[in-house]
Amino acid sequence: MPQLSRLESLAGLVNVFESFMTSVSSLPLRPLRPNWGVIFFMGIVHLGALLGLVPGLFSWSAVLLCFVFYWVSGGLGITLGWHRLVTHRSFQCPKWLEYFFVFCGSLACEGGIIEWVGLHRNHHLHSDQELDQHNSQKGFWWSHMGWMLQEVPAKAEVERLTKDINTDPVYRFLNQYFVPIQVVLGVLLYLWGGLPFVVWGIFVRLVLVYHLTWFVNSATHKFGYRTFESGDRSTNCWWVALLTFGEGWHNNHHTYPHSARHGLQWWEFDVTWITIRALQAIGLAQKVRLVEAPANQ
Repeated sequence: MPQLSRLESLAGLVNVFESFMTSVSSLPLRPLRPNWGVIFFMGIVHLGALLGLVPGLFSWSAVLLCFVFYWVSGGLGITLGWHRLVTHRSFQCPKWLEYFFVFCGSLACEGGIIEWVGLHRNHHLHSDQELDQHNSQKGFWWSHMGWMLQEVPAKAEVERLTKDINTDPVYRFLNQYFVPIQVVLGVLLYLWGGLPFVVWGIFVRLVLVYHLTWFVNSATHKFGYRTFESGDRSTNCWWVALLTFGEGWHNNHHTYPHSARHGLQWWEFDVTWITIRALQAIGLAQKVRLVEAPANQ
């Protein structure tokens, strides 16, 4: 009987411990702290973009400059360079050209190249799950922009996910000094065309690059059609594809992340894929990775 009593007492302690652990696990997680540095920076950039509405700071040459640099930084830099070339290694090119595309992406001022690549790889590992930093199941605002205005726990995974680039001195330099590079660009634009070139070539352009890029995280997990069952909420959204040089064919991309071509059907226009094909034609892109669109699609 004493032995039985001791066993019952031990079982009772186990039950108490399990009850305690259950109650702890059900408690809400600690709220993420605001990232005031990012909040302040985004506020300055967006306020600066509003200066484009001032008549004296508008010129058609400044608008043209804005869209040229939007293509250089957002198209050649982020979409072709940081995303398809570096993050997913969907093709290879000479190292000097890779560095050029990575530099162009740094002009988009979307953070450091190493951190950007690491976070994007983390997104693909956990798309629309709790460990996805811009999990679209938390709402449109969160996946579009809200996630970056707070601390990002996924940054702890960046070093592990970027071992192929995080010791390269060029990558490390651009990862650390992307803001000073933007300042130098602003000075050069001022010397070239005065304040209108700064307002449109820096502030308006950055806001365009930011929000159109972020639509890939938000709109293409909410609007559009799904060709494949990719295990998440990714969609193919034609208007995001047109605005982001082909990145809007997001359901295709999440199904075949290493494919250099995102628009798999003839109507899925993909400017970046056309650019890669052009590079391949002149011998500057090799080992281009592709998948065939299913014949019944």
